[in-house]
Parts: sequence; structure tokens; C-alpha cells
Amino acid sequence: MNCERLSRRGTITVLTPGLSVLQDLGRHRGSRIGQMTGGALDQYSARAANTLVASDPDAPLIELTALDFAAATDTHMLVAVTGAPADIRVDGVAVPQWEPLVLPAGSTLTVTNIRRGLRSYIAVHGSVHADRLQNSCAPDTVLGFGRPLSGGDRIEIDVDGTPIRHPHFDIPLFRLGAMQPEFGDTWTIPVTDGPDIEDFGDTADRLFTTEFTIGNASNHIGLRLAPCIDRPLPQRVTASEMLSRGVPIGAVEAPAGNELLVLHRGRGVTAGYPVLAVVTTLGLDRLGQARPGNKVIFTRVGIADAVEAHRARQRSLDQLRCRVRTVFEALSIPDHISHSQDPCTALTLESA
Repeated sequence: MNCERLSRRGTITVLTPGLSVLQDLGRHRGSRIGQMTGGALDQYSARAANTLVASDPDAPLIELTALDFAAATDTHMLVAVTGAPADIRVDGVAVPQWEPLVLPAGSTLTVTNIRRGLRSYIAVHGSVHADRLQNSCAPDTVLGFGRPLSGGDRIEIDVDGTPIRHPHFDIPLFRLGAMQPEFGDTWTIPVTDGPDIEDFGDTADRLFTTEFTIGNASNHIGLRLAPCIDRPLPQRVTASEMLSRGVPIGAVEAPAGNELLVLHRGRGVTAGYPVLAVVTTLGLDRLGQARPGNKVIFTRVGIADAVEAHRARQRSLDQLRCRVRTVFEALSIPDHISHSQDPCTALTLESA
């Protein structure tokens, strides 16, 4: 492996776009001004991809949905591909997911056969140039900001690391042990009680005793769920009028009819349907990977348990970040992750 310290501008040229966009974690304060939050639908996989290349968790990256993708680079880069299982190749040579990859100058990266999930994420070590709205590059379909990538699009990246030339792709260069979520055709989705759950009386329990199928009209705005077998859904039993009000990401709404709605990150900030439950942050990431036709089973959790599950997953990302820093420092690769409090220091104090 030869290393040479160099600051340079690199370009990724999209060859086969599939269905891909430049993405980040979204507009965290967007709801306060009536704007959808947006952002990666599988936030954990997006954070992990950026962490694996020592970029800030909220840095721009490429989100792929379902279809094959290919791109070429004109300079040496480090990339990481996370999310749903897929076939990842560099110039036709199979390389692993959920680890940093060496992408030599002039090579082509392909992501094909995305399966057992819906979305994959490609992060690049360096500063990705992307247009921003409210400090985010996340597309906003309502405002018409952002667009899917097209063949021939060029993504510019400021690369300040050492160009690593790996002699043999079949010898792993990095083994950092990122925690990988479970993927499949049936998704268990944890939810907390919604603000209107008492309006449903005894029928609220039907949410947890019914298996649902994801409908074809589902997208980043929300998912439509119908029961797998013909059985009654939770029904609002009170007669008071429902007024339009603010609704959270993850709201499980029960309109009249034979479907439930689960609002995702592209949701509008107000709605008028009763909210039976609210999907947890872990559950939202799972729904971001769920395909039309997949099965969904809801499970009821308390707020304390939902918070602890979120914190446990964040700790796993902090531990991964510490391993990345150790390896990258040894290889003289710059660390682009910024934290108000260094998680490595916090983890050391916690274990002491």
C-alpha cells in the first residue's frame, strides 16, 4: 500500500443513476416553519456510512432506492456502502458492504441487486459539493428543491486524504465491525401510544394483533398499510370533530376505510386524521427499508424503552466512530467528524 499526502478536487461521474439522490439527515428545524423534514429514510444506515469514512454524520451522501447504480471516479477515494444488502463491485471485483472501500482513480463502482430492503447509501471521504436549502441538501418535493441524479451528472468532492492504493481487492483493508440492522420481508415495528389512542377504545389493540401489507402507493411521504386478511381495523369510537393539527414523523393515522397511514420523513406537518400510535426512531429506519408487498407487525413499547433503544444504537455508532478514528489516524487519513463532545472520551469515562 502506497500513501501520498495530497489535497485535491475529485469528481464522481454518474453512469447508471437508477433512482438516486444526494441526501443528508434532513432539516431538523423544518417543522417549525411548516417545512417537511425530509432526509434519509434509513437514518442509521446513512449515519453509519458517513461514520465509516470519517465524515460528519450529517454530511451529504448518495441514497439509492431499489434500482442498480454505477459511477466512476477520476481520483483515489475512500467510500462506504451501507443499507440494504446488495452486490458491490469495484471494476467488477466484489467488495464488502459496511466497511470503507478503496476506489482507485479511473475505477467504476457498481451497486446492484438491492434486496431484503429498499435503500442503500454511498458515503465518500471528503467534502461533497451540494446545493443546500435551510442548511440541508435533502430534496423537498413540495418546494421543488433537489432532483434525482441523472446519467452524466458530476458530483464534486474536495479530497484531502492520502490516496490509498490497495494491491489486492480480495484482502480486506478495513474490518471495523459496524453493527448491521436486520433486513427481510417481514418488519417488526415498535410504536408508542399516540395522542388519540383513547379515542379508539378497545379497538386500539387491533393494531397489535393484525399483520399488515405495505401498499404500492407508499413513498417517502408515508406508507399505506392494509390488513393481510379481511378483518376490521382500529376504529375511532368517539364522535367529537377532529381538527387539523401538527403531526409527528411516524404518526400512525387511522382514516375511515380499510387502510392505515404511517407518515414518514416527507410528511406534511399538519393533518386531520386521528393518530393511534407513533413509530419510534428505530421503527422509522426499518420502514425506510420496507418494500411494497412486505409484511408489517406493530409492537407496543413504552417511551422509556424507545429512548433507551435509540441511545443504545447511538452508542454503537460512537464506538464505531472511535474505531474509525484509531485506524484512520494510523493511516494518516483526516477525520472530518465534528462533535461538541468527543464520543471516544465519553465512552472512555463511561467504561472507567
